Parts: sequence; structure tokens; C-alpha cells
Amino acid sequence: MSDHGRFIWYELTAPDVAGAKAFYGEVVGWTAADMPTPGMAYSLWQADGVGVGGLMAPTEEMKAAGVQPNWLGYVAVDDVDAAAARTTALGGKVERAPEDIPGVGRFAIISDPHGAVMAIMTPAPMDTPPPGLPPEASGQAGWRELYAGDLETDFAFYAGLFGWRKDSDMDMGDMGAYRLFSNQDGQVGGMMTRPPEVPAPYWLYYFRVGDIDAAADRVKIAGGQVLNGPMEVPGGDWIVQVQDPQGALFALVGRKGT
Repeated sequence: MSDHGRFIWYELTAPDVAGAKAFYGEVVGWTAADMPTPGMAYSLWQADGVGVGGLMAPTEEMKAAGVQPNWLGYVAVDDVDAAAARTTALGGKVERAPEDIPGVGRFAIISDPHGAVMAIMTPAPMDTPPPGLPPEASGQAGWRELYAGDLETDFAFYAGLFGWRKDSDMDMGDMGAYRLFSNQDGQVGGMMTRPPEVPAPYWLYYFRVGDIDAAADRVKIAGGQVLNGPMEVPGGDWIVQVQDPQGALFALVGRKGT
């Protein structure tokens, strides 16, 4: 089965790399393994020894562009050059043209019609695929959420680019519809038109922890901020939306009393 349209990686850019390692190690339980990379320092986030994401300091190009600390999600595509061209045809923008990462794959940075940013990648072929984690494992990404410029326009963009499917819309009252969407892994995320208090469209990534109250306490003790929650969501999970000490937004998903 093709991986096209599957979320495969999550990458944090933060100027204080050591501080990020300490914070996320305390809050999520990740370890950070430094990875020799020509011309830059890069670390792998690991959960139980399995790579789940990456960490890097902003490049000079990012600094010049005013890029703030952020989480960037990667979605697999069969052909990154073709997907970049399709991005433009569907009304999005190629923020960084396709280029190779030796031994890793070929990637590009794109934005949807209203400016939410993500990465697309065609991974390099591997004789032995890396091990994965069970969906419910601590440290694994458990949900992906888009605060869209316009739900219908942006969903059509992602459906056209990745083949994502609409599952259902949840009526959120004055906030409009919350759309659940699926890929080949089943239901993997949701999206909604951003409320007025959200200044710009963006993707928010949820990482799984055990007890949600304990995790929220760890966020505060480690110097982050709890922005929303804990609150219950359908299926019995609880979430908190938070900001790390350097300003990057992310979220946690877990259970009560585990």
C-alpha cells in the first residue's frame, strides 16, 4: 500500500535546543538522540527507542524570514515534485522547492490556500522499514488538527492533494463545523474554520501521554503554559492545548487517572 497522504514525521524548530530537549523529555517522555547531519545539528525524538520526530535550531534563512518556534508535520507523497506542482494547481503555495536530503528522501515545504504550512516528503526506499509504535503508545502522535482559513476551501485542497476523505461534521454551534477526516490509517484528524481569536491558520499536533492531569501539571512545572483544557473529547480521551517555553504550540491527548 502506498504511504501517499500518511503523516510520517513531526519536527520542532526551536532556538534553545537544550531547553527543548529538557522540556519535552519531562512533559512527553521523549529522549533526544543527536544525529550527525552535514551543516547543521539535528536530533531525533524517540519514544521507547523508536523515532517519532525531529528537533533542530532555526537556520539563518529561517531567522531572516522571521520564523518563530513551531511544530511542522510531514505528509508522505508518492512523488514530491508532482505533489508540489499539484499544490500550486490546487491554490496552495510552494514555500520551499523540492530538494533532496541524502539517505532520507526528497521534501518540500508547502502552504494551503490560506497559509497553513506543512511539509511533504517522498522517503528514500528502505530495505528494512523502521519500527513503528502502536497507535495508543505514549509519545506517539495521536491527532492532527487544522485551524483553517476556510473549512470547505482548505478541505478540498487537502483532499485533492492527499486523497483524504471526509468522515463526518460535528456541529460546534457558533464555531461552525468540525470535520473529521481519514486516510489509509483510518480517522487521523480534524479541521475547522479558525475562530476570530486565532490570528492565522495553522496545524496543531497532539502527542499521546498517560494521565492527562499529570501531563498538564508537568507542562506548567517545566515552564510551559496550558492554554485550553483538560477537556474531554469523543471516545473517552482528554486533551490539553499548550505552549512550550519558547512559544511553540502543540497539544497532548491522554486519559484520566491512568
